[in-house]
Amino acid sequence: MLEEVERWLATRSWSVTDRPLHKILAAKQRTGQSVSVVLPALNEEETVGDIVAVIRHDLVERVPLVDEIVVVDSGSTDRTSEVAAAAGARVVHRDEILPRIPAVPGKGEVLWRSLLVTGGDIVCFIDADLREFSSDFVSGLVGPLLTDPGVDLVKGMYDRPLAGTAGQGGRVTELMARPLLNMHWPQLAGFVQPLGGEYAARRSLLEQLPFPVGYGVELGMLVDALHLVGLDALAQVDLGVRKHRHQDGQALGRMAAAIYRTAQLRLARGHLIRPALTQFERGEDGFEPRTYSVDTEERPPMVEIAEYAERKVA
Repeated sequence: MLEEVERWLATRSWSVTDRPLHKILAAKQRTGQSVSVVLPALNEEETVGDIVAVIRHDLVERVPLVDEIVVVDSGSTDRTSEVAAAAGARVVHRDEILPRIPAVPGKGEVLWRSLLVTGGDIVCFIDADLREFSSDFVSGLVGPLLTDPGVDLVKGMYDRPLAGTAGQGGRVTELMARPLLNMHWPQLAGFVQPLGGEYAARRSLLEQLPFPVGYGVELGMLVDALHLVGLDALAQVDLGVRKHRHQDGQALGRMAAAIYRTAQLRLARGHLIRPALTQFERGEDGFEPRTYSVDTEERPPMVEIAEYAERKVA
């Protein structure tokens, strides 16, 4: 490991307990910064309501840390929107945001569009499929941003149990993202969960970043932030344990392909020869191929979008 990374681990890796809530609140009041929490959601009616309710109870009603909770629904066919609204979130549908640019499927697409419908100086992203959720996830992530002006982006780190076994979650991280980062961006080798969906950042950084529309968004954001603001502006906080719904192996394969494509573009900004992934499923006549397109689109930095610039002027 690079000496720079060892130093970073000692100075930019914290625990949620390092910043008590009262100190975070004092920093928020002193600096006047506002906090938005965004939950990208697609068919998460079983979990999204509990997450919103916990954040609202602990960090809006009990203490004034969070200024808005926004659930961006990316086309749910279940009761995700109704459940989220009933729990106290403001629900916005993806297709209603920036309608002049047709929306495409993908998590990164939703996160990018969320910048247009939130107002916080600090934006905290939380996945909507978490179980046994604790508001420490939010306070832990925004704490360093409120108390340390030198920090621009904070990633969560946590244990990710799989089938009751500790340390077995995050398979795409271990098989794809971590090798890529260690080989090509060794400064980022200290991140425990580089693909984790829980992180917070200053709006002033997010609005300057391009957003891969799909699963490559977390890796792309981390690499681009490194080049834009440097390693010392990035940090991570230990949030304990993350429990969520795990995807099957083929879904993970498609995720890995999107992440590899995101890395490839950042390595060479070159042309993908074949932006597709073929997988196999056993059918009546043996193994049958299924070919999926790999996300090849990215959204530009939000500061380049006229509607966003007009909103800031207004």
